Order: sequence, then C-alpha cells, then structure tokens
Amino acid sequence: MTRFVQQPDYEGAAFIDLSMAGATFREVDLSGARMRGVLLLDADIDGAIDGLRVNGVEVMPLIEAELDRLHPERRRLQPTTPETMRDAVDVIEELWQATLRRASLLPEEAVHRSVNDEWSLAQTLRHTIFVMDAWYGHAAALRPNPFHPIGLPASFTTNGTEFGIDESAAPTLGEILAVRAERIADLRAYLAQVTQEELDRVRGPNTAIGCPPPAERTAVKCLQVIFSDQWAHVQFADRDLAILEQEYA
Repeated sequence: MTRFVQQPDYEGAAFIDLSMAGATFREVDLSGARMRGVLLLDADIDGAIDGLRVNGVEVMPLIEAELDRLHPERRRLQPTTPETMRDAVDVIEELWQATLRRASLLPEEAVHRSVNDEWSLAQTLRHTIFVMDAWYGHAAALRPNPFHPIGLPASFTTNGTEFGIDESAAPTLGEILAVRAERIADLRAYLAQVTQEELDRVRGPNTAIGCPPPAERTAVKCLQVIFSDQWAHVQFADRDLAILEQEYA
C-alpha cells in the first residue's frame, strides 16, 4: 500500500475520477472538504466532526443523539460543577475497570497487540496518561513539568521529547496502571476541594513547553476534554478487545 505521510501537498487539491477504495486516513485534516457524487459504502469514520452535511443534512446532531441513547453515561461527561466533575471521574473509572476486567481474561500479550494498526490497549492507556498531564497538569494546573515519560501523545505531537516524553519507553501493564492511578488520585484530590469559582476562573496561558498550545482556558473546559477523550478511548479499546477475544477464543 502506498503511504503518504505528513505531506501538505494535497491542501486544496482536487481528486477526480479515481478510486480510494480500502484507503486508510489517520490523523488527516479534512476540514472544508467537499465530496460530490462519491460512493461511501461500508465506510468507518471516527474523529472530531462538526458541521458535516450528508445529502444536505447535518449529521452530527443525529449522531450525538444516538450515541447518548446507546451510551447514557455520556450525559454525565460534560460536567460544570465540582460535584458533577467528581461524578465524571467515577464514570470513566467504572468504564475502564470493565474494560480491564475483559482484558485480564486474555493472554498477557494481548494488551500489547495492535488491531488493524490501531494502538494496543497498553498504548491507549499510556495516551490517557498523556491527556491528563496535558489538559490537567499543563493547561489547568499550569505546572512547569507535568508530563510523565511513559505518556503517549498523538502522532501529530512530534516534539514530545522536548517536554519529557520517552519515545523508547516500553512499560509493563502494571507500570502503566500505577502511573494512571496516580494521575486519577491527583485529579480526585483537586476536585475534592475545588470551588465553582476556581473551576470557572480563566487561567493561563502556561508558557512552559508542552501540549496543548498556550492559551487562556478555564478548568471546566480543560477537564471536559479529559472526560471526552477517556470515553472515546474506552470505546476504541473495547472495539479492539472484541476482535482479540474472537482470536483467542
């Protein structure tokens, strides 16, 4: 399969009368793309999607409503108060505990196996550590060095080593879970005493090198990113576990 990696050459390009059947698009920016007369049969899309219109209908409100129907816990993951923030942490931990129980029934190697070139379960858990470090430690708490070396950023973050990420790290599942538990405990401690005023206070930007880029943000917005990301990655992990469970059955 031909691979095109980190090439901006296609911005504004036109693709006419060609086949992309079976193609994979990963971490690709399709903002503003216009598709006319396309065949999109059995496609599988996930990502940050807003304003997408299919045959004249904006689809995301429909998708969001269906996701809320299928996963009612999602409604608890847009918290705005200290109490609902604490509840959101409970939600994501319950979800991850269920996922980890499923994984524990598989051979140990399974947690380090990739399915369809996606992150393994171990890598996904490492990414959740990175996201907590980024959006709580860096963006909300404004810490100068919040990033744990085993955290795993998305592929578009290419300078992780500059703020402490060890690209050669290969931690065990136990080591990953220990670090993640520390991050959750740290977040719970903050939420146990935080006031509404503090959650709504605009802070930043954090000028220390890191991720996300420097900007003024409220803790509410930062923590909502964490909860949304956690939920999405549980879904990815469960999707891939279902395939692994069939393979090891």
